[in-house]
Amino acid sequence: MFIAEIISVGTELLLGEITDTNAVYLANELKARGVVLHHKNTVGDNLQRIADTIRKALERADLVILGGGLGPTDDDLTREGIALVLGETPEVEPSLLEHLKGMYAARGREMPLSNTKQTWLIPSAIALDNPIGTAPGWMAQKDGKVIVAMPGPPQEMKKMWKEQVLPRLNLPERALYHVTLHTSGIGESNIADILGDITLQASPSVATYARKHGVDVRVAHMANTLEEAKQQAAATEALVREKLGKFIYGQDKDTLQSVSLDQLQARKETLAVFEGFTSGSLSSKLGQHPALRGVISSADHGIQVDFGLTPHTLSEEGADSVNAAIELARGVKERFAATYGLATVGNLDTHETHVALVSDQGHQTATLNWVGTPDQLIERTSNGALMLLFKTLRGEA
Repeated sequence: MFIAEIISVGTELLLGEITDTNAVYLANELKARGVVLHHKNTVGDNLQRIADTIRKALERADLVILGGGLGPTDDDLTREGIALVLGETPEVEPSLLEHLKGMYAARGREMPLSNTKQTWLIPSAIALDNPIGTAPGWMAQKDGKVIVAMPGPPQEMKKMWKEQVLPRLNLPERALYHVTLHTSGIGESNIADILGDITLQASPSVATYARKHGVDVRVAHMANTLEEAKQQAAATEALVREKLGKFIYGQDKDTLQSVSLDQLQARKETLAVFEGFTSGSLSSKLGQHPALRGVISSADHGIQVDFGLTPHTLSEEGADSVNAAIELARGVKERFAATYGLATVGNLDTHETHVALVSDQGHQTATLNWVGTPDQLIERTSNGALMLLFKTLRGEA
């Protein structure tokens, strides 16, 4: 098994002052090529801690990728860290120095003396060309292990990875098949109970992830080819689909709204929405899809009455009642002449919300009652509304 490890260098990353998008990019790049990644680390600008992190990574991985810390200043210490671990002394590489001086001269400037450290090299390393920055990368090989260091600016790192690193890596012929199944209407612990021991098997692996839109279940397997990996994962994937079937609404890039709206469009049906509780959350999810006739978002009782909320329901049951949701769904359906009207109402104090879906065939409702912050309640309610639409279209509501 070929194992890689990523080390992000920089105190600004460690303290959360900037987001480490490079590590996310590299993790996806490695995954796409079937390279196993067991650890990602972030370390500040401290020579000894950088060296310790590299040393520990080399004990576990065949390929160690460092990002950042290749600048010209005293706190850019990635080169020194690699040299310390490998027991070598960096020296100025004349061709790199000439190249860097030439870059400055071409712009009518003299190279600052501090940039000289960007022309350092150790005997075990080769320089990786950086045509859009001043920091060349390093690729060092020793005792069967490979260390790659690339600059922190994402554009420079991605270009160097594609053009300089990948062609030099002798990656094993392995491929990873993976599929992420999206569920709604069930919690992660309930899914774990249903799946049982499947989540304990090493490969094909089955893992659950709680997301804002629901719980995702990822099935993955690695083999020599993608087709082989897919075939070997097929039985496990089928078992997961069978166990969670009624909760699964899509996979990979699917969203609850995309599968529902696409189905509406395929059936030549339309949707109108009144958001009495979700404050535009539904409309931001639904976007500008052709199946969407219109969206109204308002907690104003006058506007709600104008869209179908009856004074009787408002005074006797309240604007956060089930019947209020039904009346608003019916009203917005009629106002926009849509096939379906969908409405949300709720109460932040009681944590109880209702969604209603109305069509010419009748109505369906769903009630949600769970603790959470206002943002969580709004998110769950908008997802609940979309799930009611999805189940209705699938004939399960």
